[in-house]
Amino acid sequence: MASDPAPLRPASTAGAGPVPLATWLASHALGIAALVIGAVAFVVMTLTQDALWSLPSWKLSVPFFMAALVAGVMALARREGAPALALGGIGLAAIAMVMGWFLVMAIIVVVLAILILILSMVM
Repeated sequence: MASDPAPLRPASTAGAGPVPLATWLASHALGIAALVIGAVAFVVMTLTQDALWSLPSWKLSVPFFMAALVAGVMALARREGAPALALGGIGLAAIAMVMGWFLVMAIIVVVLAILILILSMVM
């Protein structure tokens, strides 16, 4: 009887193992930059806003939004592989532009969801 053939092994390629952190950071640099810019915009607009229902200063929010948009579009154009980073950064910067409207609408949605839940349990 013939001997069994050698077991098959997966081909060894450059992308077979886990990617080192430095390589991943370098290949997703613009997406991470867009996310960081969006998060900074969100925090700055939250801290500098006068009243809850007022809109933040356009002098601060528009440059943050444009920077996040440029970094996000460049990340998507480079096809970095993690579009959630770029889209998340653009989304945070966009929310920062209309912080007052966003917060008021978020409060309304939460209150309505609680009321709907209560009414659905009662009826």
